Amino acid sequence: MREDRRPYWIKKIYIGYRGWYTRHFIKPACDYLGDHPTFMKPWYVHVGGPNIRIGKCATVVGEPDNWVRIGVWGTQPGQGSISIGDYVMISPGTRISACESIEIGHGVMMANGVYITDSDWHGLYDRTRRDTAARPVRISDNVWLGDHSTVLKGVSIGENSVVAAKAVVTREVPPNVVVAGNPAVVVKQLDPEQGFVTRADYFADPEALARYIDSIEREVLSRNSFLNWLRTLVWPNNRD
Repeated sequence: MREDRRPYWIKKIYIGYRGWYTRHFIKPACDYLGDHPTFMKPWYVHVGGPNIRIGKCATVVGEPDNWVRIGVWGTQPGQGSISIGDYVMISPGTRISACESIEIGHGVMMANGVYITDSDWHGLYDRTRRDTAARPVRISDNVWLGDHSTVLKGVSIGENSVVAAKAVVTREVPPNVVVAGNPAVVVKQLDPEQGFVTRADYFADPEALARYIDSIEREVLSRNSFLNWLRTLVWPNNRD
């Protein structure tokens, strides 16, 4: 990662615009969006459909080639729901698609390219008609979904469990385990007695955390000049 050459005040303007965009476009698309959201590049996040709720201190990261897409398409108008808890991490390329119901707990982490769905969307034999046999998905607190993992309809995942990269989850996952493969199976037991440090711990005092991050950025970026930043935009070199 290249060093951030922006002056502190330029970054503050950018963060302010990012917050305005989130409030103006993302929040109205949700039935509820909790306090202290961080949507990075929110113009690459699409939220569509009814009954979508996202808790406080959510971190959502969109990228131009990896949009985050959260959508409800019920079988009838107004039907279907997605409920996402507090302190979640949603990485680029994540897709959450609900026909009936998807519930995601607190502190859940979704790595790049995660896909969660409660429906097959089309029938095996009549592929011109929509499949109505949706089954709810339940993901408990502090679950970690690995890179490009998939969670299919009817699945419940117990708290603290980890889904390995590219795993395809087709059946219930108990708490405190690691699953891997296609279809995913348990490959490791976790010891809950050791305790887990969660995103809820990280965001225990979101205002103090924001002030701390701001003080670090102010110190790190204080030596950056506006003219040098402009130079790096039009004439970058290997040191930028």
